[in-house]
Amino acid sequence: MSAAVPLYQAKAEFFRMLGHPVRIRVLELLQDGPTPVRDLLAEIEVEPSSLSQQLAVLRRSGIVTATREGSTVVYALAGGDVADLMRAARRILTEMLAGQNELLTELRAADVGTEES
Repeated sequence: MSAAVPLYQAKAEFFRMLGHPVRIRVLELLQDGPTPVRDLLAEIEVEPSSLSQQLAVLRRSGIVTATREGSTVVYALAGGDVADLMRAARRILTEMLAGQNELLTELRAADVGTEES
């Protein structure tokens, strides 16, 4: 019998699965609702085979669903929590960048102060 995976390890695997720019872009686009593959391709400048590969990773993880409508495959977020996660990531990045800009401003002000002496 194998031991259960610790929650922190499962979380790390989850974030590793998200750790690809194309996958993140797909998740951002799907926040607006179910989207056909052709529309995803039009928005994301990658080869169709590369997009297909990244969509398969998201599908296997259960984070997106795929349904066929005639000859068209439409992808959607599996749940609203993913959209919440993407919005939270945007807020965190915004705060981080604001902090970096404040630090940069302070550093530039310090540089000006040392140049004048």
